[in-house]
Amino acid sequence: MKNNKWLKKFTDWEYWPSYMFYIPNIPYAIYLALKARDFTFYSMVNPGIKNSGNGTESKFETLELVPDDVRPKSILIQKDTPLNSIVISLHKKGIDYPVIAKPDIGFRGMLVQKIYSDEQLKNYIKKYPIPTILQEFIDLPNECGIFYHRMPDAETGRITSVTLKSFIHVKGDGILTLSQLVRNDNRAKHYYQLFEKIHADQWNSVVEKDTLVKLTDIGNHSKGTRFVNGNHLIDKELEAVLDGLSRRIKGWYYGRLDVKYTTIEELKQGKNFTILEINGTISEPTHIYDPYHTTYFRGLKAIREHWKILYKIASVHKKNGLQSGAFYTYWMDIRDLFRYIKKVRRLSKATS
Repeated sequence: MKNNKWLKKFTDWEYWPSYMFYIPNIPYAIYLALKARDFTFYSMVNPGIKNSGNGTESKFETLELVPDDVRPKSILIQKDTPLNSIVISLHKKGIDYPVIAKPDIGFRGMLVQKIYSDEQLKNYIKKYPIPTILQEFIDLPNECGIFYHRMPDAETGRITSVTLKSFIHVKGDGILTLSQLVRNDNRAKHYYQLFEKIHADQWNSVVEKDTLVKLTDIGNHSKGTRFVNGNHLIDKELEAVLDGLSRRIKGWYYGRLDVKYTTIEELKQGKNFTILEINGTISEPTHIYDPYHTTYFRGLKAIREHWKILYKIASVHKKNGLQSGAFYTYWMDIRDLFRYIKKVRRLSKATS
C-alpha cells in the first residue's frame, strides 16, 4: 500500500508538494517586485494583519478581526498553561466539547485535531507545547473556501475562487470492519494511518450495512478532504455578502475565508454561516487542487493572476501613503517562521 501511495502522489499533481506550484512562478514574482521597486511590496496589501498574512501572523489575532456574529468562540492558550486554567477559560467563554485545537501559527492542517475530552486536551497540550487555539466545533453540514479581493478605494470587490470541501465517507456493508472499508476506498486508503488514529475505538469493528462513517471533520487537503471547484457558484449575491463582510473586517482586502454554512442559498442571503479562519497574502485559490475540473498548468496561471491582484492592491495603498515593511524585519520574520515550522514538524513526527 505504501508503494501505491507513493505512486499516487507522484502521478497525480493534486498530491504534489506546494512548492511545485510556486517554483515555476518565481520569475513572475521577481518581475512584480522589480516593477514595484520593492521586494516586500505585498506586505502593504492587508494592513490589518501582521505582514499582510504571509504565515507569520497569529491566527487568533487575525480571527479577532472578524465580526462576533459570524466568528466561532475561541481562546488562545500559551505554552505550559495548566489544564485546569484552560478548562476554566473554556467554560467562561461558553465553549463545550468537542473543540478544534490548532497551532496559533500554522497552515495546511498542521496539528489540527478535534478534541472530545479533558483527557484528550491534556494529551494534546503535552505533545505540542506551543501557542494553541481552542475553537468551538461548528456543527454545520457544509464547508467551503471563498477567495475574495477588494481594491482599497472601492466599495465592492470580486470573488475569484470558491472551493467546496468534500469530506471522505465510507459506507458499511455489515461484513467489513472500518479498517477494511478504508483500505478498500480509492481515496481514503492514502490516509490510512491518519484515520486509524482518529477512529481507534471502532477501527476493527464491523460497520453496519448502509451506515455512512465520516472519516474526518477537518476540512484540509492534508486530512483527506477533497477540494471541489465551486466557481460556478460565484454571482452578484455571493459577492454582495463578501462585500459587506470585507467592509466590516478592518484592514483586510485580499485572501481566503474558510466558511461553514448550512446551504449555498442561505449563504448567499448572508444567513447561517460561520467564518472559521481568515487568510491573507499566503492564501491560495484552492479550487486549483480539483484535478477533475482544472489542470496543473491552469493552477500555475491562477496563482500568477492572484499575485497580479496583490500588486495592484499594494500599488493603491502605496499611492495613498502606506509603506511596506522594513526588508530586514520582514525577512527575519520569515526566517523565524521556517524555524518554527521545523519545530512543529519534529513534534508531529515524534508523536506520530
